[in-house]
Amino acid sequence: MGDPHRVGVVGLGVISRAYLDTLADHPAVRIAALADLDDARSAAVAATIPGAEAMSVERLLARPDVQTVLNLTIPAAHADISLAAIGAGKNVYVEKPLAVTFPDGRSIIDRAAAADVRVGCAPDTVLGTGTQTARAAIDGGLIGRPMSASAVMITAGHERWHPDPDFYYAPGGGPLLDMGPYYISALIHLLGPVRAVVGAASRLRDERVIGSGPRAGQRIPVEVDTHVTGVLEHANGALSTITTSFDGVATTAAPIEVRGETGTLAVPDPNYFDGEVRLFALGGTEWRVLEPRAGYAESSRGIGLIDLVRADGQRPARAGGDVALHVLETMTALLRSAAERQRIELTTMVERPAPVPLTPVQDWKA
Repeated sequence: MGDPHRVGVVGLGVISRAYLDTLADHPAVRIAALADLDDARSAAVAATIPGAEAMSVERLLARPDVQTVLNLTIPAAHADISLAAIGAGKNVYVEKPLAVTFPDGRSIIDRAAAADVRVGCAPDTVLGTGTQTARAAIDGGLIGRPMSASAVMITAGHERWHPDPDFYYAPGGGPLLDMGPYYISALIHLLGPVRAVVGAASRLRDERVIGSGPRAGQRIPVEVDTHVTGVLEHANGALSTITTSFDGVATTAAPIEVRGETGTLAVPDPNYFDGEVRLFALGGTEWRVLEPRAGYAESSRGIGLIDLVRADGQRPARAGGDVALHVLETMTALLRSAAERQRIELTTMVERPAPVPLTPVQDWKA
């Protein structure tokens, strides 16, 4: 094994803890530098990671030993930080979505290609045993030819738990750009790329009330649609329906369900790495739980960056920028379709990422 891949982390908000828990002790990577708008926060986090140094974003990007920037900033800053890192000759792994507009996402991918650096992007939850076992079942013919799928995410809104939820309701926010990457990425792994979409959207109310933290009770404006639904036409002919909403209380729908000629799969929530995959076969009488047969077992956020580092040019990263750009175009096309009331054909196309063999936790952590 060679020297560990040196990573600089920009943005130390809520999601960063999950990444650092995975990466800080992994032999394939070393957290070398940390930067955040809050200097005290970056210093406090650096003190918990041996060898890590807190610094400004500018210093981090200028360090020649930082090979990859882990971009965990808020979505509105994703493009600026990623482009700056690429301009400094560094690989980028960015929290979802790749950017908040398709042109910005396209710029990230094009500039990375020109600079000969790599781009990875969350979600990497789809590399766990949940989505990957469902994919193995489909590829193994357990449901015959897949014909359709549904994806459903219903919640009353993140302001109920997040102490600073403003960005969820500002341009670039909303349920689709926030949660859609999990569901659409999973659908691409399961069924392949999307060629066209039809969307519709609505907004329940024009303001929300923060429910927790020091700002509890404060009202914030809603500037985006908070219920988005649509149809995805996959290149293989399958049709998926998707609903993402901050305007509901609960649902009994499976997070993802894939229906084929000879069976139906209930797929676990793609916001998580594992969960039960259930099969109802044609002629059967009940659902049957499938044992995990693919995916990084017991994985956690950051596995996509590890996968990117270990791909090392031998194969495309499974949570790669090409998939993230296709997901971003799918989402922005759904929103455009809703606004224009017309079917939108996509301009990007992507290969299904390589499947993940069943990989025990002790193997991917080694």
